Order: sequence, then structure tokens, then C-alpha cells
Amino acid sequence: MAFEPLGAGALDYAPCRYGMSRLLFRGPQRRLDGAYCAVLGGTETYGKFVLRPYPDLVEDLLGVTVVNLGCMHAGPDAFLDDEAILTVCGGARAVAVQVTGAHNMNNGYYAVHPRRNDRFLRATPALRALCRRIDFTEFSFTRHLLSALQARAPDAFLRVVEELRGVWVARTRTLLQRLQGRAVLLWMSGHAPEAALAALEPSGDPVLVDRPMIEAVRPFAAAVVEVVISPAARACGTAGMHFAPLETPAAERVPGPAAHAEVARALAPVLRRLMA
Repeated sequence: MAFEPLGAGALDYAPCRYGMSRLLFRGPQRRLDGAYCAVLGGTETYGKFVLRPYPDLVEDLLGVTVVNLGCMHAGPDAFLDDEAILTVCGGARAVAVQVTGAHNMNNGYYAVHPRRNDRFLRATPALRALCRRIDFTEFSFTRHLLSALQARAPDAFLRVVEELRGVWVARTRTLLQRLQGRAVLLWMSGHAPEAALAALEPSGDPVLVDRPMIEAVRPFAAAVVEVVISPAARACGTAGMHFAPLETPAAERVPGPAAHAEVARALAPVLRRLMA
């Protein structure tokens, strides 16, 4: 098991695994021998730099164990390829699925790491044919790749975006179907889906996901919860967050405690109704 070194002010995330899964989740590990809910998601669900992320707060509000299955930089592929985690979700009374970006997935133009979905592995022949002058060995991360395509090969970028959006809908639909009507789809962002940006600034998360994509998968979810983080919560910045000085830029790009509290207050009543 790999552990990240802790600097001054950093949190101990007590990373753990469930069953035979190769994914690392935030601990402490929860017991699965009683009633529980599960939350699938990426970095925001994991709660990077936040002492008590929204799954913990939902647990307080519901009085039922909530298993945090947020995985750093995960997209739908990470969970669809992990039968151990789908088994954990199968035993849950309800499952929340965070909407993650469309960039961290295998697709017709590039492949990503099976666990660290933000890691760009290789371009497919289709992408190499589109961008013959680009040296793909210079890219290690999907966001860097897409930003470069947007700047240097805008026509190719638009074709890749179209592919990613289609793949995201297909994979998210499949994931929701695997959860058999017990899934709540959770949008958490500083903007509503209508305002999703094609540009790849950090404020655009979840990257490339827009309203038509949410509506395309809505029939496969028991409910959709949309949380647009309030200006007041965003204004809190990194207040109440825990990180080493060198981590400040990263901390500024993820939701803080006030945002997590807003998400928990919106999500908990919907999970409660679903469990009933």
C-alpha cells in the first residue's frame, strides 16, 4: 500500500482498500456488516485537504454508516473496472455518484491509467492521425493534453471533446445501471451544468460536462442532486483546510469545508428518502 508523505499542516487520510480492490480510498475504513450508504466520486468526494468531507457530514445527518469511495482523480472507468467496489455498492442501501469530468476516461483518442485516471498513457492512432505535428510524449496528464490540443490544434480538440462527451454519457449510464435504481447522481460545482465550459480552467470542473449530458443519464438515476456552491462558500477560500505550504495552489482549486457542508445538506434528505 502506498502512502503520501505528510508535510507540516497536512492531513493523514488513513488510506484504505475494500475487499480485493486496487483503488485507495480515504479512511478510516468503514465496516460493511450493517446498513450503509456508499458515495462514489473523485477528488472532491475524497475530500482532499478537508478534515471532514461531505460523506462524513452525510453520515452525521443520516445516522447511518456512509462509505467514502471517493478516489483521487477517478472517472467512471475506475469504478466500472473494479468488481470489488461494485460489490460494495451492491450491498449499500443507497449510493451517491458524483459527476466527474469527461477527460479522465479511455476513449477513441487516448488511454488513461486504470487507477489514476488523470494520467495520460498514450495516444491512439486516430489521435496521431489528427495531430501529426504533436509529440505526445510530452504529456503526462489528460488536462495538460487537452489544454495543448485546444491551443495548438483547435479542430482536433473539438473532435476529441465530442468523443469524450459521448463516452462519458455511455459509461455513466452503464455505471448507474449497475447500481440498479439505488443511485443518486450528484453535481457539485461552482457553476450549474448550463454554464459548463469547453475551456479547461480549474473553475470549469467537472470538465466538459454540460446539461444535455446530465439529462441523457437522468433516466438511469433514482434522483439527481445539483449543488452549485454558493458565493459565500467560495469566498471562504482555503479557510479551515489543512495542507502544507507547497500545497496551497492545489488547495485553492478544490472545495473547502463550507462547500462540503452545503453538499451534505442537499444530499442527505434525498438519500434518506431513497433508503426509505
